[in-house]
Amino acid sequence: MKRILLLAALASTSSLLHAKPVAPTIEQMAAFPAISSLSLSPDGKQIAGLRANGEERSIVVWDTNALDKAPTVIGAGRMKFQSVSFIKNGLLAVTLWQPYDLRTDRINKTFISKFLITDTEGKQWKEPISPPRATSRNEELEQALSNSTVLDTLPNDPDHILVVNGSGSNSGDVYKVNLRNFTSQRIQKTEERVAGYVTDLNSELRARLRQDVDGTGAYIATEFRNPANNTWEEHFRSYVKDRDITQVVGFADDPNTAFVQSNVGRDKTIIYEYDIAARKQKEVLFEHKFFNAGNVLLNRYKNVEGVPFGALLGVGYSGPRENEIQWTSPAFKSLEQGLRQALGVTASDVTLVDPATGQRATTQLDTGKSVRLLDYSANLKTFLVAVSGPANAPEYYLFNDGKLTLLAKSYPQIDPAALGTTKLVYYKARDGLDIPAFLTTPNTELCGAGPWKAVVHPHGGPWARDGMDFDGSMWVPLMASRCMAVLRPQFRGSADWSRRLWMAGDAEWGQKMQDDKDDGAKWMIEQKIAQPGHIAMFGFSYGGYSAFAASVRPNGLYKCAIAGAGVSDIKKIWSRFYTNPFFRQAQAKTVDGLNPLDKAGEMKIPLMVYHGDRDRTVPIEQSEWFVAKAKNSGQPVEFHAIADYAHGPAWTREIMGDQLKLIDDYLGKGCGGGGL
Repeated sequence: MKRILLLAALASTSSLLHAKPVAPTIEQMAAFPAISSLSLSPDGKQIAGLRANGEERSIVVWDTNALDKAPTVIGAGRMKFQSVSFIKNGLLAVTLWQPYDLRTDRINKTFISKFLITDTEGKQWKEPISPPRATSRNEELEQALSNSTVLDTLPNDPDHILVVNGSGSNSGDVYKVNLRNFTSQRIQKTEERVAGYVTDLNSELRARLRQDVDGTGAYIATEFRNPANNTWEEHFRSYVKDRDITQVVGFADDPNTAFVQSNVGRDKTIIYEYDIAARKQKEVLFEHKFFNAGNVLLNRYKNVEGVPFGALLGVGYSGPRENEIQWTSPAFKSLEQGLRQALGVTASDVTLVDPATGQRATTQLDTGKSVRLLDYSANLKTFLVAVSGPANAPEYYLFNDGKLTLLAKSYPQIDPAALGTTKLVYYKARDGLDIPAFLTTPNTELCGAGPWKAVVHPHGGPWARDGMDFDGSMWVPLMASRCMAVLRPQFRGSADWSRRLWMAGDAEWGQKMQDDKDDGAKWMIEQKIAQPGHIAMFGFSYGGYSAFAASVRPNGLYKCAIAGAGVSDIKKIWSRFYTNPFFRQAQAKTVDGLNPLDKAGEMKIPLMVYHGDRDRTVPIEQSEWFVAKAKNSGQPVEFHAIADYAHGPAWTREIMGDQLKLIDDYLGKGCGGGGL
């Protein structure tokens, strides 16, 4: 790699470095990022992205060799842009969305999104596969809520992509679509319960997942296509009740060798090579002692100088930043090292703890900013680079011809120093289980020394997790900049930390799962981080359920709670979702424990509830039921129905600001009176 030259003038003068941090305003946090969704054309000649101008976002396209010139700008009509990316040289894949009301037996208030292909000047817009004309209102709703998805961009074919049809009687079928004239040919008619396909390096359909139920329970079968007779053959059967994972994540240049992600017989996933013909596991390609192995990054472009087709470039794993990359390619290792040096990214000692075994180890990890390679050209010579961290909104750079140029900062008006410091911590639950968590503490120059007012902030899911990336919801930046410590516990039931931690949450809703959050609050008090009597719980979705649970559990540590789009009746929410045998078997049995609605009339602490009227994931009735009963508890309860808000994200900047202001005002002035 050529020596990296940093051409961009980074905003860091001595006066700014010593200025007192300034907390961001609601308007600054509610704004769209100034630039987002950046993508590089395969030939490396153009960059596309979304640029914000108040309420609107436009697609902008730059020439990489003429960044000083104004970009091409493509505007939207009634729909709003959500994302853009290059799918071929000169062609962009674009998603748009808008509110949608459909009257059937009731008014369905929701949002619809559209996936379209356009040229880099926005002159022609096409759907990859046009849906048939709807013959009923239900079909109309299904089509409105469904989209085709790209299975394979066919990187060595300049004209075609593989697309999975998203609606109608042919939903799930795979088509080869010509992007020059938008004709299509079906190459795979799907079958019932098939969950997705995987292509090999030659873009042939080679593997798929199928969901089903047998006498043992719900399972996911991994099937490979036998090219000799073009039939699909089952190789693995993983039962959901055991949390076994077996998934094909790629293929070697020999299409008979697959890369398989698996945790069968172990606590965490590994990636190993698999001989399809012999049905035999070969050598382990990647294993991490503390985190799940994730995916493989392969060179899918042919005729790259010095890099063979199919060469392994790196492996991914679910580390503190969720999608960490360990580069195996010497060229990519060298590039990352040079970028880190040029951008001032440094690592620190971090102690890791395995929740499954309690084993500990100290290693070097990025605790502040980190570098990511967002995209790169087919010849592996031009790169898009992002730098971000828990307190640093993403900054984007172009690395081309040995030069690093700042393209844009996503939130240039927000002072990173005001957002505090975040680190990975571990604490003991009352039964001895090690609980990972992300702790954000305020800037002492802005807020003074701790202990501080504090918020326990559980994630949604619950089969999900948090990471050390910048929080685009702005919930953590909001609270940290208002001088509150924020703890995001990775409580039992959280995914991607270990099988043991994940399964330990089964049927423990509001019980041991909730104990983990309370034990995090106790730990903050013991560590002199949180002020006793000044701790709140705030969560959204499953986190909203947690806030409902916190409000009704006796002997709590919280002064108040905030429930965003929370589930209050776990009996009714799952009867709505799990209407087929697979999902009933797969997850419904894990959802049991405290039902907050049953205890709402005995609520113990003040509560603020907010919910969007277009939420189709957790219906607004879940909040309305709880609030109606909670009014008999004698505790103050607020309810805010947010018009045109779904289960996130916000449709307008005003809605985003209203949501943040509700949280800010309640923690600052409400919480039963006088604020937290």
